[in-house]
Amino acid sequence: MNRRSSLQLKRTNRFFVAVLLAASLVCCGTLSAADSPAADDAAGRAQIEPAIQKVYPALVRIYVVSEEPSGGRMERQRASGSGAIISSDGYIVTNHHVAGNAVRITCTLADGEEVEADLIGTDPLSDLAVLKLKLDTRKNPDKPLAVAAWGDSSKLRVGDVVLAMGSPMAVSQSVTRGIVSNVQMIIPKAMEGHFRLDGEDVGRIVRWIGHDAVIFGGNSGGPLVNLAGEIVGINEIGLGSLGGAIPSNLAKDVVDQLIRQGHVTRSWIGIEFQPRLKSGKSERGALVSGVVEDSPAEKAGIRAGDVVVRYRGQPVDAELPEHLPLLNQLVFATPVGETVEVAYLRDGRQHVARATTESLQRALGDPRELKPWGIAVRDITRMMALERHRKDTHGVLVHSVRGGGGAATAKLPIQPEDIILQVDGKPVEDVAALEKITAELIEGKEKRVPVLVEIERDTKRLLTVVKIGEEENRNRPASASKPWSSIDVQVLTSDLADVLGMSGQQGVRVTDVFKGQAADKAGVEVGDVIVAVNGKNVKASQPGDQDVFDTMIRRLRVGGKATLKIVRDGKPLELEMALEAAPAGERDVKSMKDADFEFAARELTYADRLKRRIPDDLQGVLLQKVENGGWASLGGLRGGDFVIGIDGKPTPTVAELKSVLEGIRKEKPRRVVFFVRRGIHTLFREIEPDYR
Repeated sequence: MNRRSSLQLKRTNRFFVAVLLAASLVCCGTLSAADSPAADDAAGRAQIEPAIQKVYPALVRIYVVSEEPSGGRMERQRASGSGAIISSDGYIVTNHHVAGNAVRITCTLADGEEVEADLIGTDPLSDLAVLKLKLDTRKNPDKPLAVAAWGDSSKLRVGDVVLAMGSPMAVSQSVTRGIVSNVQMIIPKAMEGHFRLDGEDVGRIVRWIGHDAVIFGGNSGGPLVNLAGEIVGINEIGLGSLGGAIPSNLAKDVVDQLIRQGHVTRSWIGIEFQPRLKSGKSERGALVSGVVEDSPAEKAGIRAGDVVVRYRGQPVDAELPEHLPLLNQLVFATPVGETVEVAYLRDGRQHVARATTESLQRALGDPRELKPWGIAVRDITRMMALERHRKDTHGVLVHSVRGGGGAATAKLPIQPEDIILQVDGKPVEDVAALEKITAELIEGKEKRVPVLVEIERDTKRLLTVVKIGEEENRNRPASASKPWSSIDVQVLTSDLADVLGMSGQQGVRVTDVFKGQAADKAGVEVGDVIVAVNGKNVKASQPGDQDVFDTMIRRLRVGGKATLKIVRDGKPLELEMALEAAPAGERDVKSMKDADFEFAARELTYADRLKRRIPDDLQGVLLQKVENGGWASLGGLRGGDFVIGIDGKPTPTVAELKSVLEGIRKEKPRRVVFFVRRGIHTLFREIEPDYR
């Protein structure tokens, strides 16, 4: 939550809405049911031991690599959370904010075994997700799994002892004990609507079980367990010193649907409810705060200010905010396509409307990255269109733009919240259509292709020209061949000249001679003072004159010779130095960018070897930049690493690095091992790319 004060929870280590109300989870009041020496005695242990034995072996520590759109890219982050195995064939329940956006999942079982898992389905509205262990990847696939059972959350009462189990802060599995503090906890009114996951307001349907068993970041998705050893909740949030768990009765229904069909089906009629006003005359029912335009409810004649008293034959009442989640659950549980009767009060009279339910659509479309454009985009859902006062969902919404990409460098740059309507005269219905058009336009093209793009920005329709295509790998033209001094020097300041017994003399003092190069061959030594080149005095006496000597050498011709007038140990000396071409610099060596691993690399220069003390016989390429959140970054590579080899194959040049990477793309190994030098150390870094 260090990035979003809006408390949008998308990563496990930011999951506590706790941090909604306090900078950190306050862990006072823990073990309220046992704040006495008796908590540690045999009786206390005997009370909780059966529950621990039933559920603890089924705990899972979950590590994920997730993707979120940011800066025109799908940026990857590592996160961790908790879960519990709920079936013998390896299904796991956890939170959506733990694994809902995961592209890679690894689970650590209670005995320490690591097993890969797949994301089966996820539901941001309830903040629940289901994983399935890849049992065939286990060392012993037939070894039975420990399984936890569901309990009935409706039977919980304030004061009941509960256990929070999980993996706080990604450490090994743990258990904490507390009591149920509240069985209908909701987000405080002042923060209403702030708890959103992928655009969904979780508080619309979830009424949490409040408890004071200690939980920390990383406990997300872990089970709340009763003393019978049953899962009665899925830990999700924290409010001050209270933890909040999704009731098991709600969680079990969602999880069953995710296992069965990969998603949750809900009905929608377009009514937005709020509790009755204190000043209202109705003594029952739920106040209609708004009706979505062109929704079934609007077509049925229901409008804001009506008070719904019955829905589908069931009495409806919402006097308090705590009543709304159950009302929304009732509406969402209606079979899609069913025509329902809604009884409501208006001006003191009761009316009955008939509305045919529709399928509840997601709040946000899935994010995608369009590398040829340098943007991250989403499909436009119905609610997104309504919120933008649009009549349809045609087009693609720009989420974010990458600096330097084609969209950002257009003469009329594309901006976040723009909607792309047409490209090259072709209508853009959705992201899939835009991807297809883009692929056709850049196929076989080595350079970026300028295309005419129509965008919608607020109420305006604008045209711009965007150059699309893969980012060009530009090797800049080689610099002109000039001689170099092959030494490092310092200015002979007046103070230094006085101390060296050379008062009034100008020139430069040699501080380093590069082995095997021109000056070394000519016999120049560290400590020599160079006072003239080809009879011209070296006019250097101030710190700002540092480049005077090198400039004099560069003005000469490669292949010629330079006579250096030197003072060594107080005695004059002349040396003749052959003028050799300067070694290749950064702009002269080969370089490359890899879109899959997301790094830029180049070959070493002579200066690199000097600066980094890399032996001449050690060959490799230098990583100039490693994109934050890319696969290389997640695997631990850094800018400045010297790559010696990949998967045992040497990478002495950019050409050979490209060849090795192309082979990897064809073979698609699960893991790729980079052997790198970092400072004086060498190390192996294991990368786990996603080939898409």
